[in-house]
Amino acid sequence: MSIAVAMLAGMGLDALLGEPRRLHPLVGFGRMAQAVERRLHRDARLRGVAAWCVAVLPAVAVAATIVHLLALWSAWAATGFSAAMLYLAIGHRSLGEHARAVEASLRAGDLDAARTAVGRMVSRDTQALDDSQVAAAATESVLENGADAVFGALFWFAVLGAPGVVLYRLANTLDAMWGYRTARYERFGWAAARIDDGLNYIPARLTALTYAVLGDMRRALRCWRTQAPRWDSPNAGPVMAAGAGAIRVTLGGPAPYHGVWEDRPTLGAGDAPDADAIAAALRLVRHGAWVWLCVAAVAALAMCWMGGRSHA
Repeated sequence: MSIAVAMLAGMGLDALLGEPRRLHPLVGFGRMAQAVERRLHRDARLRGVAAWCVAVLPAVAVAATIVHLLALWSAWAATGFSAAMLYLAIGHRSLGEHARAVEASLRAGDLDAARTAVGRMVSRDTQALDDSQVAAAATESVLENGADAVFGALFWFAVLGAPGVVLYRLANTLDAMWGYRTARYERFGWAAARIDDGLNYIPARLTALTYAVLGDMRRALRCWRTQAPRWDSPNAGPVMAAGAGAIRVTLGGPAPYHGVWEDRPTLGAGDAPDADAIAAALRLVRHGAWVWLCVAAVAALAMCWMGGRSHA
C-alpha cells in the first residue's frame, strides 16, 4: 500500500510543482558523471562498465539506506521520501508543457515559434521542418518520452521503490550522455546504452500495450507487430509504432540530423500529424498514467485484503 500511496503522491507533486527550476539533482549528477568520464574514459568497454558503476551504484545504495532507516522510524517518513524520489525522477508535467508550446504555436500559425519550441524536445534540425514535420517531431517525442519519463519511472518504482526509480533515472541519464555510436563512446558508452535498453525492455512494451488499449487497439497492435522491428531502437520502436497507430497518424519517415536527411521507417497509419496529433499523444500519456496508478492502487488493496484473510 505504501508504494501505491507514494506513486500517487509523487505524481501529485509533479503535477503541482513541475520540474525543479533550480538545484535539480540530475544536474548535479550530470556534472559528477562528467568528472567520472574525464577520470576513467578509455576506448574500452570495461572502462565504461566501471564508470557506470562508479556513477550509479553509490546513489542507489544511499537511496536504499535512507528508505531503510526512515522505515525503522516511521513508515510515513519512508513513504514521503520515496514519493520525493519519484517526483524528482518523473517528467510528466514538463513533457506536457514542452509539447503544448508546440501545439499552441501550430494552432496560431506561427511556424517559427513552433520550430523553436520543438527544438527543445528533439535533436533534429528543426529549422528545416514544415508544419506537419514539426507536429510529427513533437508527437514522436511525446510518445517516446511518455515511456522514458513517465511509465519507465513508474514501473521501476513499483518494482523496487525509491532505489529502483533512482537506478532507472540515473541509467537513463547516462544513456543520454554516453550512449552514442561515436568514436568517443562506441566502446566506453556501450554499457550505458545496453543497461538502459535492458531496464526499458519491459516498461516500453507495457507502454505500447497501454497506448493500444487506450486508442485504436487493432491498428496499434498491427503497427507494433509489423513496423517496430524495422526501427533502430528496440524499445522506441514498439512505443512509437503502437502510439502512432493508437491515435491514427503516420509518423517516422525522413528527418534532418546535422544537416543530413536520414531516411527512417514509417510508423503508424493514418493522417499526417498536426496540432491535434500532439494533443492526442498527450492524452494517451495522461490517461495511461491514471490507468497505471489505478492498477497499482487495486493491486495494493488486493494484497492488503489477502494479507488480512491470511491472518484471520
